[in-house]
Amino acid sequence: MGPTASGKTETAIKVADNFSVDLVSVDSALVYRGMNIGTAKPGDATLRKYPHRLVDTRDPEESYSAGEFVRDALTAIDEIHAARRVPLLVGGTMMYFRALIDGIADLPEGDPATRAAIDNEAVTRGWPGLHRELEVVDPAAAARINPNDSQRIQRALEVYRLSGRRLSAWQTNTAPTRTDLVFYKIALIPEPRSVLHSRIEKRLDLMLEQGFLDEVRDLMKRPGLTAEHPSMRAVGYRQYWRYIEGSWSREEARSRALAATRQLAKRQLTWLRSESDKFVLNPLETGADAAISDYLRQMLVSHKN
Repeated sequence: MGPTASGKTETAIKVADNFSVDLVSVDSALVYRGMNIGTAKPGDATLRKYPHRLVDTRDPEESYSAGEFVRDALTAIDEIHAARRVPLLVGGTMMYFRALIDGIADLPEGDPATRAAIDNEAVTRGWPGLHRELEVVDPAAAARINPNDSQRIQRALEVYRLSGRRLSAWQTNTAPTRTDLVFYKIALIPEPRSVLHSRIEKRLDLMLEQGFLDEVRDLMKRPGLTAEHPSMRAVGYRQYWRYIEGSWSREEARSRALAATRQLAKRQLTWLRSESDKFVLNPLETGADAAISDYLRQMLVSHKN
């Protein structure tokens, strides 16, 4: 587990070179086909040599929930165990990790009409305005959701409007999904923070050099895809969609994309630090890969015993 640009994929590949593991992606953006550059998706050659499950499983017009991830991840885990190998889950969508390990509430199913109504309200009131409404109906949920996190604001309001019950109340009724599974958590926390910010900026510039704008233009040509779909709310895509449609300058899109990515990294780090029973290391330090290998050997031997 780690924030964006912390080197999770590179670390996972090195682990795969030394252990009998199969990789399972824990990323809410990598599930989408056609979103390759902006998600830093491993290239075709890497995916052929190191297959990642739960990559390219949805079209960008489709939604993908934490509940669907749990179902798909458990299927992958069982198949990997049946092959007498170890699943290595790698990614930065902390909500997916939490749902898989700690369980997920049996929330009401999504309702397209309710979501469309909330989207229409956001056009006039803005997502910060809807966040203020959420502060009134569900203060606990609002406290942990960023005022610009449109996807999570929408879902929290949708649950409340459909059920009359706060999302935070639903989420108190959870239990581990599978008591037969043992999870060992490795948290990649780069220090100092300034180095992570520099890596984020360099990665965005590299994405632009690799043709990220053309990727967004191709996505915008899809007849059923809009800027309000969950896939297009991913950092980078949201900002450059606005640039291409003429709402923002290129400089503003870049500035906003960097700010949104840094905010995402901050939320990921906050969530990581709240996780219990984790092995923490700085992936930028010399010897980090060896430390991970030593830890895994120790945990796998102790588990067998």
